Amino acid sequence: MKKILLISCLVLLSIIAFARKTDTLVINDNQSYLLTNRYFLELEDPTGTLTINQVFNNSKFHHIKEQFSILKYSKSTIWLKFNIKNNSKAPFVTINAGASIINEFDLYYSNNTASNIRHQSLDYTHNHPITQNIVFINCPVLPGSSGTVYLRIKSNASTVIPIKVYSASAFMQSRSIENITIGVIAGVFMVMAMYNLLIFFIVRDRSYLYYVCYIIFFGLSQILKRGYGSNLFTTDITILNNYVIPVIRVLFGFSILLFISEFLQLKQNLKQWYKYYLLLYVLYAILLIAILCGKVVTAYNLITISITVTSISLLIIGAYLYFNGFKPAKFFMLGWGLFLTSILISIASNKGFIPYTNLTADIVVYCSVLELILFSAALAEKINFYRQQKNESQSFALHIAKENARLITQQNILLENKVKERTNELITTNENLSVSIDHLMATQKQLVDNEKMASLGQLTAGVAHEINNPINFVSSNIAPLRLDFNELFLLLNKYEEVLNNPTPAQLKELNNFKQEINLDFLKEEISLLLNGIEDGANRTTEIVNSLRTFSSTDEMVLKTEDINKSILNNLLILRSTIPYYIEIKPVFDKLEPLNCYPGKINQLIINLISNSIYAIKAKQQHSEESVMIITKDHPDHISIEITDTGIGMSDETRQRIFEPFFTTKGIGEGTGLGLSIVFGIIEKHRGTIEVISSPGNGATFMISLPKNLA
Repeated sequence: MKKILLISCLVLLSIIAFARKTDTLVINDNQSYLLTNRYFLELEDPTGTLTINQVFNNSKFHHIKEQFSILKYSKSTIWLKFNIKNNSKAPFVTINAGASIINEFDLYYSNNTASNIRHQSLDYTHNHPITQNIVFINCPVLPGSSGTVYLRIKSNASTVIPIKVYSASAFMQSRSIENITIGVIAGVFMVMAMYNLLIFFIVRDRSYLYYVCYIIFFGLSQILKRGYGSNLFTTDITILNNYVIPVIRVLFGFSILLFISEFLQLKQNLKQWYKYYLLLYVLYAILLIAILCGKVVTAYNLITISITVTSISLLIIGAYLYFNGFKPAKFFMLGWGLFLTSILISIASNKGFIPYTNLTADIVVYCSVLELILFSAALAEKINFYRQQKNESQSFALHIAKENARLITQQNILLENKVKERTNELITTNENLSVSIDHLMATQKQLVDNEKMASLGQLTAGVAHEINNPINFVSSNIAPLRLDFNELFLLLNKYEEVLNNPTPAQLKELNNFKQEINLDFLKEEISLLLNGIEDGANRTTEIVNSLRTFSSTDEMVLKTEDINKSILNNLLILRSTIPYYIEIKPVFDKLEPLNCYPGKINQLIINLISNSIYAIKAKQQHSEESVMIITKDHPDHISIEITDTGIGMSDETRQRIFEPFFTTKGIGEGTGLGLSIVFGIIEKHRGTIEVISSPGNGATFMISLPKNLA
């Protein structure tokens, strides 16, 4: 019995709570209020056909649990009823629907009599310049009077409708502040777009172009939602809400997907999971089809679903790549983590899942501005990424040099002390040490020569094949050329006989022989055979010259050399060792001849390209393999970048590759001196070398050579 009484009391209290009267909304000068469920009653109009006469004193108006009225899929048209009293000096109060997608907004005002109802409908084509397409109506309530307001709101988008009531002065002040705020935000968007567009033209990285598209479409979406800039497209609110705004949001989604895919290198980093990322493109494509087919309500619901799924997916992808050590993911999570979270908060607020506040209403805009600033800085950091690595490498080398200098200084002090104690012994030791150094230098020279000969030995078969082709061509042309000349000599002999004793029979025989050997064809054939021999000789000369250039590594005289031409000559030598599935991609800047040791430079190029080819051959499967060689001209130096798609190397291996006798190749495949010699050649030219690599992602060798070597 007690339980029944308790339940009855709770039901009675609920009925009383929902049956309570609403408060009258009192508006004073310089005041504004959000229209919460404390002030209004709501009436659903699913068909959108109710008239004011059917609505006036309708008994179906009811309280709602939510603080604000929400337009849902099954309730796209609603009526709101509330009492208002004007205590301001102006003869009207302003009612604003906020930053919402509103198709129809009608206001009916009554002083509580059905015979005196005033109707005002929103006119988008005659708004004041300061308000543009803002959804607002001035309700004619005289100072000191009160009445009942009926609002009819229709929209194709399901969202929270934050109705706000202003005094005339408060509304103008609010609009002025919002205009300034929107102007500042739009200015930030424009500056960031121009900044990233400028970076795109400098570095030619597509991720910057996609980021500019994202900024433009997101800015347009937010500005149009707040009623600004609509005159750029159309003054027809139906076309604007049903086509322009949703299409811009679709383009906004596509630009996000393209940018994230390019910036985070998802095709390489996600691998087999990348096909699921492509489903997000399909989702936006379906959304675009729905818009073009006029399914506006469906389109707006799909927009909410698409943005929600995209935000959650990108947060998961960014976190996954970040915890897997992919450095750009750190920049992504720094700039985009809060922005994507704000989108989810805004969607939850618009759907009534969390309370709607001034913060949740504009959280996306504020977080987007923060994201633009932080992420643009992160993108700029990407430009300095390689430069920073170079500085770190140079700093490390300087630290090592200082440490070596310190050790040498300590050693010198120790040696000086020992000299005082054992002068005679140190003289003998120094003599022995001098002999050892000579032996070491001789051994070092011999090892370098052996490495050079080993490289030449690896190229011998290929060079022999390259030379054999033109030589065979020359050889094969000699036999037919000898036959042609024999026929010519025979013809000359017959001419000589006829000249000594010209008879009609001999002349006829001479003419027949001339027709038989076809003199014109003979001339043409001899010319072709000689051209073939000349081409074969030139080809052989070209190969021999390239090989002679490579073999001159012992020259210690500075000479000017065309680096681009040297690279091409060395590629010619290596051509027969390059498998068919490896594409060589030379991208050369225009370089002035460089003062250098040409033979040493050729040995450097041969070693690095050979290592790249070996790294690619070591892969178990091959697809789109390439070696890219890039030369660039700088004010005080030139740079050579050699990038391969090989097996890559770990950090531990990368730190040891320049050590003598260190090799990752199998027994008998390498001496471990190639990269050590390369490092010595670069030091001799007072240049630098940097290596970027990770397992499975290939390797990039970046060489810098000064122009002022003398």
